[in-house]
Amino acid sequence: MTALDPVLSRTWATPKSWTLSAYEASGGYGALKKAMATKPADIVKAVKDSGLRGRGGAGFPAGMKWGFLPEPDGGPRYLVVNADESEPGTCKDIPLMMASPHLLIEGAIITAFAVNSDHAFIYLRGEVVHVYRRLLAAVAEARKAGYLGANILGSGFDLEITVHAGAGAYICGEESALLDSLEGRRGQPRLKPPFPAVKGLYARPTTINNVETIASIPGIIDRGARWFASLGTERSKGHVLYSLSGHVERPGQYEGPLGMTLRELLALAGGVRKGHHLKFWTPGGSSTQILTDKHLDVPLDYESVEAAGSALGTRALQIFDETTCVVRAVARWIEFYRHESCGKCTPCREGTFWLSQIYERLEGGEGTEADIEQLLETSRSILGRSFCALGDSATMTISSSIALFRNEYIAHVTGHGCPMDPTATALFAVPAEKGAKA
Repeated sequence: MTALDPVLSRTWATPKSWTLSAYEASGGYGALKKAMATKPADIVKAVKDSGLRGRGGAGFPAGMKWGFLPEPDGGPRYLVVNADESEPGTCKDIPLMMASPHLLIEGAIITAFAVNSDHAFIYLRGEVVHVYRRLLAAVAEARKAGYLGANILGSGFDLEITVHAGAGAYICGEESALLDSLEGRRGQPRLKPPFPAVKGLYARPTTINNVETIASIPGIIDRGARWFASLGTERSKGHVLYSLSGHVERPGQYEGPLGMTLRELLALAGGVRKGHHLKFWTPGGSSTQILTDKHLDVPLDYESVEAAGSALGTRALQIFDETTCVVRAVARWIEFYRHESCGKCTPCREGTFWLSQIYERLEGGEGTEADIEQLLETSRSILGRSFCALGDSATMTISSSIALFRNEYIAHVTGHGCPMDPTATALFAVPAEKGAKA
């Protein structure tokens, strides 16, 4: 395991780490001062040379994404920070913004300067009011200190940052749906092309990056692209936040280089809870194929996890021990995707509904072996046929769980319900009316 001094999380334990004074005392905004004395094109090149890939799940090279923006034409250009973190198991951006909002703001200023944007938006989930208030306070502090507004640090560069709270829709984590929401419309994915880099927010060139991606920029500018590229693996470079949740002794955020293994992370987290053993886990939240204890030593980088049959995604590692019913866990995820489908495209809207109905039958003791095959067939009908990745995401845990735990699905059929908890009611069961027989 490669040792790593904390970068993104280095100030989290500092008293009042979210304040400007605490951030500046730790060297904060030093990278911005360096950036203001650098040509924008050189900053873009440094990010490309660092090998930084988007930390929102797709893993697309950040510098290359910035390079897709057309040449300035005198009109507005926008930077949008996607902070709409809401997938089950994913919890890295919210603690980062809560503990170190100025790191995100500094990264946003440098990024906006690099792509010649004078207005940046941070799109946040409306439910996390405490983070929203903290970001608003941090933006106000930065503006008062001269890091935002007109002529930042005497460079002649102007920038405003708007913190926008969404209404709480998972679909708005999809970048084009996020743009529609920012423009005051119902959040639904757009047909591409045109892509946001050409015609994004208010039909102007827009670059959209995840919180952790933008928060990684100050470190690259401060320590250099070579330093960042020295971390991680050959094709998956840099440091990241790993979110461990579920049946572990010490769940939480663990920062380390890409390429660490679950075995190493579990050692840091105290292992699976005492008296139990690992049954299955997700490497990137509920939208990635599940893995088992046979994959403990798979390096957590984009290429290795893909070769193992899954995807790294947001590095949301949900850990489940042998007490967890696979069918019930997947059923809960499917219910989430059914509820969060925006309804724009038929495969996702209808497919997630029918998937949830099949799981209701399996959990309620009325499933058949034909239902198991229908789960796979419906998943194939959704995969690759929806406007955005939500439909695809809904199918990932289904196909992988049936491939790895088909016997558990069959046991739900032959045992007329969950064999691990025969007294439990169905996941979707409606409580009986008063006076009705049990």
